[in-house]
Amino acid sequence: MKFLQEHIQAYFFILTLSVFIITMIIQLYYVLIIHRKLAFFNSNNLTPISKLPLSVIIAARNESNNLFKNLPLILEQSYSEFEVIVVNHQSIDNSKEVLDAFSKQYSNLKIVEIAQDKHLRAGKKLPLTLGIKAAQFEHLLFTDADCKPASIHWLTKMSLNFSSTKQLILGYGPLAKTKGFLNNLIRFDTAWIGVSYLSMALNKSPYMGVGRNLAYSKSTFFGVNGFKSHYSIASGDDDLFIQEAAVKNNYSIQIHPDSYMESPSKESLSDWISQKSRHYSTSTKYKFIKKLLLAIYPVSLILTWFSFVSLVLLGDNSLIISLIMVAFYVLKWWIQGRCLNKLQEKKFALFFPFWDLFYALFIPVMFALAKNKKKATW
Repeated sequence: MKFLQEHIQAYFFILTLSVFIITMIIQLYYVLIIHRKLAFFNSNNLTPISKLPLSVIIAARNESNNLFKNLPLILEQSYSEFEVIVVNHQSIDNSKEVLDAFSKQYSNLKIVEIAQDKHLRAGKKLPLTLGIKAAQFEHLLFTDADCKPASIHWLTKMSLNFSSTKQLILGYGPLAKTKGFLNNLIRFDTAWIGVSYLSMALNKSPYMGVGRNLAYSKSTFFGVNGFKSHYSIASGDDDLFIQEAAVKNNYSIQIHPDSYMESPSKESLSDWISQKSRHYSTSTKYKFIKKLLLAIYPVSLILTWFSFVSLVLLGDNSLIISLIMVAFYVLKWWIQGRCLNKLQEKKFALFFPFWDLFYALFIPVMFALAKNKKKATW
């Protein structure tokens, strides 16, 4: 009986040690291969070219208050030649009055009105398409009505990446900081998603951007027939479109702090779940390898911790196992903390080990809650 017990214990030790080693190798792949490029990315090595004329496109629905606050910050950007196109999508508030008043003050504002029609499909794809067709210039920048640029140089920094070969630019959009743990959690989620899609783009596997800070050319848009292949889905303008349009290294990232576009954070867990539900609605359309890369990180991290604790409790070589784990986390903290620092998320970088594990445990719960939530249409 004792022999059998020892045999089972030895088998469990080998199995647990194997899980520990394999999952740690997977984690190191993310750290040293994927995230390392963002950690050491230099956004100052871009060669300035003559300023291109730009069209900024904003799809807005019942956004009168946000338009009043944020639209002047875009219209007054320090840039030589640009227009701002606001597509007012079936608004029932006083958005039209606000836009009409601004149009008298700013000659570079163009308004596209979409009248009420119950037969029109929900979502941003129709207004974005109409905005693109109405654009005077070839190079386009996109943002949302509830967003404000980090500086008067937003247009300059985002357009700096455009070249004869780079026709799609992925920017970053942090969330506004307020009090409370929920705000910290939502902002970390946004920051970590930023680390993920920017790192993947640098590793020649772009899968998304953020619609509040995105740039591409008209030719790129019409080259893939716009949103046609996924028009039936309300979301997808900033991920499914990117997966089609980002080809042959025609894309770039911009993470200079002056290029950021800040938006407000959700104030309740229910609103955040609704937002995540809309985002997750496109995930079934992702290619298998991208879904695998996105899912395996939190799973492998949880298994690394589970196997580590199990090995320490078993008592065999616990000191060596602990030293390996410490060295592993120092490396993770250094590389992935640098990624967060690159996005000006220094607080999250400082407490990264806590956020790393907590988020890995929480995000599967969030995914389950969001998948069962009724999806928002805008």
